[in-house]
Amino acid sequence: MADGTPVSANPAAVVFAVGGLYVAQSVIGGVTWTGLPAVLRDQGLSLDNVGLLSLIALPWALKFLWAPMVERYRLPPVGRNRSGVIVAVGGIISIAGLIVVGLLGPSPLAPVLACLTIVALAAATVDIACDGYAVESLPRSQHGWANAAQVGGAYLGSAIGGGLFLLLVAGLGWTDAMWAMAALLAVLGLPFLLRSQAAGASEERAHVPSLAAALRRPEIRRGLLAAALYVVAQKTALMMLGPFLVDAGLDLATLGLLNGAGSMVVGLGAALVGGALVRMLGARAVLVIALMLQALALGTFAARDLLFIDLPLPVLLAVAVASSSGIMALGFVALYAQFMHWSDPRQGGVDFTLFQSMDALVSMAGGVAAGFVAEHLGYGVFFAGAGVIALATIPAIAFVTRRTTPDIPATLEPVGESQ
Repeated sequence: MADGTPVSANPAAVVFAVGGLYVAQSVIGGVTWTGLPAVLRDQGLSLDNVGLLSLIALPWALKFLWAPMVERYRLPPVGRNRSGVIVAVGGIISIAGLIVVGLLGPSPLAPVLACLTIVALAAATVDIACDGYAVESLPRSQHGWANAAQVGGAYLGSAIGGGLFLLLVAGLGWTDAMWAMAALLAVLGLPFLLRSQAAGASEERAHVPSLAAALRRPEIRRGLLAAALYVVAQKTALMMLGPFLVDAGLDLATLGLLNGAGSMVVGLGAALVGGALVRMLGARAVLVIALMLQALALGTFAARDLLFIDLPLPVLLAVAVASSSGIMALGFVALYAQFMHWSDPRQGGVDFTLFQSMDALVSMAGGVAAGFVAEHLGYGVFFAGAGVIALATIPAIAFVTRRTTPDIPATLEPVGESQ
């Protein structure tokens, strides 16, 4: 369609297809940012070196630079949608990269960082196509399902990459565990490839996707600010949770079970609860609630070191699961729902990519800073500071996500108010 949104005749098939890709991307993220930090700390690597893993997020932070080129290739002026081609090539590169990392072993760190950065580059490019395909292929009334697939897929993939992966490392060794993850990526990508081959006719498209078109819209600018604020408050402390629990006496196998069960049960459950709360209370209220809960969880970790409170390990584990899975899912359902509303269906891959790039850029910088602060000032100061940031962000995020009437291009149907 030249001026509107291509709508799929089978929304459930689209949600299932993109859901597999979202799970696959989160498997890679779980291995990189949850599983690998724990493995490296278990081998004695310093926290500031563990923090360097955040640099692998660089392709996710910069993918907005090539998102317009990907979208213009994916949606040519005349012809079929090429989402399947992009997903197939990116998937092959990602699978091959994990196979190589399996051969390299977790150390030395430099070649592993280089290889996983290439995998991240491929996965980030696939994500551009996946997000754009979801936005354009579903009617606006069905966008909530895509958002549920995105958030739910993220936690399922995180459970696999940060939980099952650690169990496999403990039981089978590094190489077999990494190769199992590579095989899983192939399986998860098949539904989308089959769907893209079966659907899609030749179309004419008048709109040319571009960054300039995105940045002219006030919703995009507000969304970028909201992403930066929220990620600083919610994600800064997450990379240090694994090392913190390892230093508290937790072994890798138990940590793997914790991450897996937390993401599978708590994360998915909180995502569903978050979706219901967004419909009842609005996205802004849910974001504020999540920030308050996160500050409380971080304060619990800080109290253990700063106030010398001897918290039992089960209490620490429960709070860790609540923080990394439950509270995160609750808040990001609301944030991603807001991103969906702010995106232009004619270039959904560009608009949503801008939001995710801001997320990745802030996460990367925060991860490096987190490792440095925790290593040199201790866990207590680090978690206390992160909790203060979460509380201080509440007024700003409430202002940025206030209810307004969106500025919609004339050729588009209204996307609905900010919630």
